[in-house]
Amino acid sequence: MDISDFFEPLDLREFPDSGASAGQSRLGNLIRIYAEEGDFPDYSTFDIALIGVTEDRNAVDNEGCGTAPDSIRKFLYKLNPGPHANKLVDLGNIKRGFSVSDTYFALSSVIAEMISCNVIPVVLGGSQDLTYANYQAYQSLGQIINIVAVDPMFDLGRSEQELGAQSYLSSIILHQPNYLFNYANLGYQTYFIDQDALKLMKNLFFDTYRLGIVRESIEEVEPIVRNADMLSFDISAVRNSDAPGNGNATPNGFYGEEACQIIRYAGLSDKLTSIGFYEVNPTLDPTGQTAHLVAQMIWYFIDGYYCRANDFPFKNEDDYLKYRVSISDHKEEIVFFKSKKTDRWWMEIPLPTEQRIKYERHYLVPCSYRDYQVACENDIPDRWWMVYQKLM
Repeated sequence: MDISDFFEPLDLREFPDSGASAGQSRLGNLIRIYAEEGDFPDYSTFDIALIGVTEDRNAVDNEGCGTAPDSIRKFLYKLNPGPHANKLVDLGNIKRGFSVSDTYFALSSVIAEMISCNVIPVVLGGSQDLTYANYQAYQSLGQIINIVAVDPMFDLGRSEQELGAQSYLSSIILHQPNYLFNYANLGYQTYFIDQDALKLMKNLFFDTYRLGIVRESIEEVEPIVRNADMLSFDISAVRNSDAPGNGNATPNGFYGEEACQIIRYAGLSDKLTSIGFYEVNPTLDPTGQTAHLVAQMIWYFIDGYYCRANDFPFKNEDDYLKYRVSISDHKEEIVFFKSKKTDRWWMEIPLPTEQRIKYERHYLVPCSYRDYQVACENDIPDRWWMVYQKLM
């Protein structure tokens, strides 16, 4: 598929830290950048592709976030690379379509092509409704997926509300055919959430984690993120003092370093195949602090990616320790696997052989040592029970 027509090249004069003059120690010098018409890169030879999307027509109280991609690049290109042989490409910005749906189609097509070529697309938004286009890419691949959203709200909107930055999740849930296996929200703030929305999440067996719970044990985020195929990060999940460049920024949220830690977990995940950063608004970010934070988050994602251990899906059972835990009044043993390589844990959901084929990427559930301890105390881990109910 020729996706070059979707893109417009970058003007390197706007990025002084790109090209040979930037010096070998800058990412801007190491990233292959689409900068000249007719010289579109062969993206299939790279590991990670940056994709800018200047779309904000469906933003809510945050018009101007469509200018974010180049603002983020200006800080990203200045950063020094990690100790890895980075194979990164920047494909430029997707042209704004005549309608928003045209932009969705272009982004969805591009992401599907990247995933087909085993390239990780990193989307620089733009408003968060672009998450819907990201989801549509997996539909074209026929892949059932898990989504993790870092967001202070669920973005369900109202039933009659059109697709937008604060209602895209409803469009994903209601979309037919549906390819969503699980949705997990990290960092919701209860005073922004309708209680009916919380009940809906529970009835759908989706995972929701309050900001305070997540910040209390940030390491417990790792298995949640490890289970995701795609991750959507709304910068309003970060507190105003750390990320003021957003029309919906509030006093509470994650600290910048916590956001970076979550994103590094995403980079480390063998399962995750796409990620997007949304709602950065340069018009409200005079010092560039918010764009700079997102640039650092992308740096941590790249660093995590090059530290992937490739211990999922299982390739050799000899690489894992297997634990069986019996629970009183529960007919099924809970089987745990621990990677000898990374000490990471998984739980197995018992399924008939024919169902294992359909849900081969879902019946082994990432978990933590704490889940194993819960089982040893004769209790069923919540994570196991939620997935079991979905599959039964």
